[in-house]
Amino acid sequence: MTIQPVVPSWRLTRTLAVSGGLLVASAVWFSIGMVVRTPPTVGWLALPVAVPVAAAASWRAAAHGRTMWRYASAGIVLIGLGSASNAYDYFSGNQQGQHISAWTSAIYICGLAVFMWGLLRIPGVYRSRIEWFRFGLDNATMIVTVLTFAWHLAYPRWHGWLGDSVAGAVTVMIVVGSGFICVFAFIKVAFTGTGPIDRRALHLLALAGAVGAGGGALAPLLATRPYLNTAHVLLPSTCFCLCVAADRQSRASRAGLPQPRAGGRRLSLMPYAAVLATGGLLLFSAFTHAADLAAVAIGSVTVTVLVAARQLVALRDNLLLVEDLDHRATHDVLTGLPNRTVLAAEIDAALAAGPSGVSAALIDLDDFKEINDDLGHAVGDALLIAVAGRIAGHVPADAVVARLGGDEYALLLRSGDHAAILAAIAAQLRLPVHAAGHELVVEASFGLAPARPGDTADELLRRADVAMYEAKGQGKGRQVGYTAELDQRTAEQSRLAADLRTSLGTDQLHLLYQPIVSMPGGELYGVEALARWNHPDRGPVSPGVFIPAAERTGLIVPLGAWILEEACRQGAAWLYELGDASPRTVTVNVSARQLREAGFAHEVDAVLRRTGLPAHVLTVEITETAVFDGGAALAELKAIAALGVNIALDDFGTGHSSLSLLRTCPADILKVDKSFVDDITEGGQHAVVTAALIQICDGLRLRAVAEGVETAEQAAELHRLGYRYAQGYHYARPLPAERIPAYRPPLTVAV
Repeated sequence: MTIQPVVPSWRLTRTLAVSGGLLVASAVWFSIGMVVRTPPTVGWLALPVAVPVAAAASWRAAAHGRTMWRYASAGIVLIGLGSASNAYDYFSGNQQGQHISAWTSAIYICGLAVFMWGLLRIPGVYRSRIEWFRFGLDNATMIVTVLTFAWHLAYPRWHGWLGDSVAGAVTVMIVVGSGFICVFAFIKVAFTGTGPIDRRALHLLALAGAVGAGGGALAPLLATRPYLNTAHVLLPSTCFCLCVAADRQSRASRAGLPQPRAGGRRLSLMPYAAVLATGGLLLFSAFTHAADLAAVAIGSVTVTVLVAARQLVALRDNLLLVEDLDHRATHDVLTGLPNRTVLAAEIDAALAAGPSGVSAALIDLDDFKEINDDLGHAVGDALLIAVAGRIAGHVPADAVVARLGGDEYALLLRSGDHAAILAAIAAQLRLPVHAAGHELVVEASFGLAPARPGDTADELLRRADVAMYEAKGQGKGRQVGYTAELDQRTAEQSRLAADLRTSLGTDQLHLLYQPIVSMPGGELYGVEALARWNHPDRGPVSPGVFIPAAERTGLIVPLGAWILEEACRQGAAWLYELGDASPRTVTVNVSARQLREAGFAHEVDAVLRRTGLPAHVLTVEITETAVFDGGAALAELKAIAALGVNIALDDFGTGHSSLSLLRTCPADILKVDKSFVDDITEGGQHAVVTAALIQICDGLRLRAVAEGVETAEQAAELHRLGYRYAQGYHYARPLPAERIPAYRPPLTVAV
């Protein structure tokens, strides 16, 4: 639950007490003057006190960071000077009644202009073109309403007043113009953004201006009472509103309270209230046979037309909003493609017409996370948009392309060779993609599922998802069609993963260590840690079975962490027990998923510190595909190498086989895959590759380790080619930790 801070309401202070007291006294005296004739001097006495008090309060509010309050202070001072000039006009006999001189009018106008300029400088919120149009209609409605009422109230007395002098006409123009400006300013303040300025303080500030300027329109009502002047009560009222507004702003600023943005709902009822008000005035004028009935009728009709226009704009705006909401509910915001809801409805419709020829396909971008991590989400978003365009541009007209979220897209295919369509999309994605200033090459994994009788959209998409994950498991840029065996394999992997999760931290899991030997003698050089699982019901589970299940479900991360900790602990124990006779290196396999985990290098460092194993004893073994594309995985690997840990590239030559990887990857050891060792004694291409790899290792000063050595003949040939390290069943199978100290070379060794 969020508790919103409350801006304290105004409280009685010395400034407010003085200003309020002057207002009450002036209002009482003015009311008495409306009944009986009162001395004219008394009505002017409050003004020399009320104006300085209000000006000082506004100036203090300006100290909290907004020059707008300085404009208000200057404006009220000028208006006060105008009232002093007005009093001089009256007592000197230059003007009578409500008439004011040109000099006094100029001072009043300057004061109002400064006051209103401060209000109009208040920053507003962003509005669309339609919102500005509607806002303009609301302004026009309120202005016409105010002017209509002002005309009706003053009309009976203005004819005689205007006939007295040209100055009277000038006064009327000043009153009407000031009222127009004030109403516009009041609406702007009330219904636009205010930023750090307190909204209620600004409402009061706008009210102060409205009282001062709008009240001037009532001057003709006092034509029969020349001893009174509207300034007697309006100016103290303006000063009091200004004092309250300034006091509230000062205390809100000191409290550091946030100010809410303006909403649009407050304005929505005002145009309709204006229609009711002008309509009521029209009825009143009609029943009383007022002389200005035609003017009131014109004003009422004008207000009605303006509100009707506003309603039409609102209806159009609402229609556009409904269309936009409907589009957002059924389409992806980023790419504009249909979303899962639309796709499911289209699949159900296609299946209802007959499943023959209908397929669903899922497309998942490979290594998209690395693009987001390395280049930023702006580049990632640009790539997603570009990929959406390429997919949509290479499917049949009756296909549906949707984005399911993240980097996953889906297709509904109704015609053509579906496998060929996916192959064409894959070829297009491999072309360079320009995304936010970067040129990227994209690989994607595809899963295809043909529809069967009785299928639903959910079932068809599920099978496509199973096929897609199988494609990702086989490597990058693969396409796999669904078969029933995949479901069985997926279910089996899910069950295995659940059991594997339970086995973590128990004696079901243990490590074996395969010796890595030096050639030709076969002496122990190091060991490679290999995980083994004895399931309580299944018995021994092959790593070729449970490792893929762990990869698919993400369990490879906690499993890999356990292997790393256990191997380092055992390596430290050997070092303590055997000294120089202990394995010189302990190799731990690390998956690509682990390398993509942020902070994995820090985890390796923490394990070394906990176990006490020197960093140079640990070797982290990775496959070349884990870092072939660089990115976050390569950055983590470099951070691990910076700790002093050895890096080994496993199965080199079986994946992308790019020699450039040996320049970018901080490798110390190259492990030659068993597939090249198997036929080495028979010559042929494998023997050529094996010979070339040892030359590369010598040139780059890498330690080469031949894997899968099973016979003495293979060992002898490898040694002849220049290999000095090997592992395989010829030397030893994986052994428990307690048997490593007793390891002895085989009787038959390389010569």
